[in-house]
Amino acid sequence: MLGKIEEIIDNQVRVKLDIDIAEQPSLVNLHVVFDDGRNKIVAEIANANKEFMFANIVGEIVGDTFIPGSSAKPSFKSIVRLIEMPELELIFGKQELTKGITNFGTSNVYEGYKINVNINDFFNSHFAILGNTGSGKSSTVASILQKLFLGTTPPVNSSMFFFDAYGEYTNAFSTLHTKNPALGYKRYTTNIIDPDCEILRIPVWLLDIDDLALLLDATSPAQLPIIEKALKLVRILTGKSESVIRRKNDIIARAVQDILLSGAESTKIRDQVMGVLTKFNTSSLNLETQIVQPGYTRTLKQCLYVDKIGKMQEIELVVEFIRAYIIEDEVLDESDANPYYSLDDLEQAMDFALISEGILKSNKVFDNANVMSVRLHTLATGDNRHYFTYPRYISKDEWIESLLWDQTTSMRAQIVNFNINYVDDRMAKVITKIISRMLFQKASLVKPRGSRAFHIIIEEAHRYVQHDSDIEILGYNIFERIAKEGRKYGVFLAMITQRPSELSDTCVSQCANFIILRTMHPVDLKYIKEMVPNISSEIVLQLKNLKPGNCITFGTAFKVPTSLYIDLPNPKPLSNNVDLQTVWYTQAGASQTSVATMMQQQNFPTQLAQGITEEMLRNPPNINGGQPQQTPATEPTLIEEPILSPIAITPGA
Repeated sequence: MLGKIEEIIDNQVRVKLDIDIAEQPSLVNLHVVFDDGRNKIVAEIANANKEFMFANIVGEIVGDTFIPGSSAKPSFKSIVRLIEMPELELIFGKQELTKGITNFGTSNVYEGYKINVNINDFFNSHFAILGNTGSGKSSTVASILQKLFLGTTPPVNSSMFFFDAYGEYTNAFSTLHTKNPALGYKRYTTNIIDPDCEILRIPVWLLDIDDLALLLDATSPAQLPIIEKALKLVRILTGKSESVIRRKNDIIARAVQDILLSGAESTKIRDQVMGVLTKFNTSSLNLETQIVQPGYTRTLKQCLYVDKIGKMQEIELVVEFIRAYIIEDEVLDESDANPYYSLDDLEQAMDFALISEGILKSNKVFDNANVMSVRLHTLATGDNRHYFTYPRYISKDEWIESLLWDQTTSMRAQIVNFNINYVDDRMAKVITKIISRMLFQKASLVKPRGSRAFHIIIEEAHRYVQHDSDIEILGYNIFERIAKEGRKYGVFLAMITQRPSELSDTCVSQCANFIILRTMHPVDLKYIKEMVPNISSEIVLQLKNLKPGNCITFGTAFKVPTSLYIDLPNPKPLSNNVDLQTVWYTQAGASQTSVATMMQQQNFPTQLAQGITEEMLRNPPNINGGQPQQTPATEPTLIEEPILSPIAITPGA
């Protein structure tokens, strides 16, 4: 017996000690039982001195079950004793591993006690792993998953999608197949210059309105109809049939008719019509199309002539001619629809969508809509186009299944890694959202519901899982939708971050489990205290002093907040810090030697390869021989090329 209860205030019990605490090992963080013969109340020792100890109630043992919570209070007649092993197992689980149980680490409080976790309790919900840089987040993730996959019953039907911000997890998981032939690991890269594996490619025809709104950075719901129109047109306009030509002519003719009947000055009408027909034309409707009249034939361009007094004499003739191309019934002929198209095709469809929506009638509409066309043109001509091309037609379901199929082993992969280290944060966020949304859509259609599970694990989640403008534009944020609805469909979100306060509150609030490593920032500590359930001020203080690899866990998988040490993964992810002792001293000489060798191979003077003197800085040598080149007296004039936008058409007033 440790002592007698003297005071109970709210959740804390003060016990006057009957033992010499100086003769005992540290009691802090151990669990005690207040046993009155009928009830067993469990508490954790928070503080102690030579006379008193203070314990916080964490739950109650009823029969063979531990019930977490602090509603029950001990009686003053209770015997106060340390918890016994059978009782400890009711809280932290048994020591042996059985099917459905995996090991996370070892208790920091009870020496050698393994913290084993029920797989359903942890992985069947959203979770977050939080901690400062260097606290061991990456190693924690790698260790937990290595133990899960290399245990006695590996989850061969699991589907885990890593969005790897730094490409550091391949080293930890690439040997799964060699350790267990039933397991597979597949990786994609965003490095298009020197790819070390398959480049991530999302077929552009799999993108719908919401995906393109994210990709083109739409800023207003008013832009969505333009995207919708472009997606409808692109499948038609990529065809080559007569019906496709008629549809193109109809769009062009309607735009030209609007200009002709706008009432603007003749010169402005002429310029705008020529601008449209220069960019948008077909073999049957263009500036060189002939208009046949009794006695003479002229081209459409000739009929746009404006005389000396500023009149377009043939405007009625041109209007009548253009109207012949307008199809009164605007129903699209889907029989000629082409499901396979490129970014270039989509760009053309966007341009046709813009003129069909009458953007030339208003400066405001033109500016609002044309910005998307410019962004699409930038995407179609820039390096990012590689991520949205695909060599053959594939459906969305087939593409998702292809992500999980490893051709090198001809087997299914349980872990798929997307290395998004080689794109900027905006594009990385868009890619992450698009793939996550596709996974959510697929899971929501699986029958029976919940018969398949996708885990979306996001490293540096504070960059991507934010409260963005998506809600204002699209009406939802995909990560928040997954957080709120994903569980019933089998889609689970795992967020790994060093700045929890920058995450979406909605996503954090839906997490059922937390693994928190050392956290120092006061804003993050305050956020954790407010957002994480069952966390006390004492635990928040502990978070500031945790050693790397040590953590405190909370949630449905842990009956009480649990302090444990995560075993080091083997192999480890490539998340270690730079070793300056090696970089500065061991490899410096080798680097200098290689630089000197390179300079000599390029015919640099010998003294330049050995070291640059102050004199050389004042009078740099001519590396091609001869006298040093003279600096010109005046700077050369730079001739700037004009920057052309995809649609070089001036809208009407």
